[in-house]
Amino acid sequence: MTSSEQATSTTASILVDVTVEHAFRVYTEQIHTWWNPDHVLLDAPLAAVVLEPGVGGRILARGTDGSECAWSRILDWDPPHRLLFSWDITLQWTIETDPNRCSEVEVAFTPVTESRTRVQIDHRHLDRHGEGWESMAHSVSAADGWAHDLTLFGAAAQA
Repeated sequence: MTSSEQATSTTASILVDVTVEHAFRVYTEQIHTWWNPDHVLLDAPLAAVVLEPGVGGRILARGTDGSECAWSRILDWDPPHRLLFSWDITLQWTIETDPNRCSEVEVAFTPVTESRTRVQIDHRHLDRHGEGWESMAHSVSAADGWAHDLTLFGAAAQA
């Protein structure tokens, strides 16, 4: 796994020993099996993380009390190769309602062999979060950021 931070974006990637189709399916349809439960913005205990497929879908967390927190919009959907979603989270880790102040996360699924896939996350336009955006860049590029989430994803994909 690799991770790097650039000016207004950060990148992380992992190689998984599964087909590109399986990797995309686990990332999207089985997000509840690998998403870090500590990375949600709910007051209630987490019941589920859901990724609604297709452009216009959302990524949301559901609480055990029925509450929902939608923190992302699906901007592009190209199975099994690409997923692009918004990062509708403020620097204070609350929901951002202004789409002009949201960054984007592109997830690329690239077959290396028939049974091996590179999954790369490019979290870009972090400067859209406004003054202090560097703190968001630091958080998502830290060891417990995207790199950790990809480790959880890789374990679920190869289980």
